[in-house]
Amino acid sequence: MSAIWPYVAALVPTLVVAAFFYAIMKRMIEGDRRERLAQRRFEQEIDRRRARGENDVAGSAETAPEDGDKSP
Repeated sequence: MSAIWPYVAALVPTLVVAAFFYAIMKRMIEGDRRERLAQRRFEQEIDRRRARGENDVAGSAETAPEDGDKSP
């Protein structure tokens, strides 16, 4: 039985790091999925507003820059 403990002691840190890595990667992937879903919903709402003919579309990338704004 005492011959097993060195192996357990060697594997425990590896398993803990693997668990942290799994948890972090899972949360990153879920966050990316949620962000893509939110972006898709936002774009669908913009498309719906454009289809209805609303001129004031908040967050639209097609808005003209102001006269003094020369940024690209």
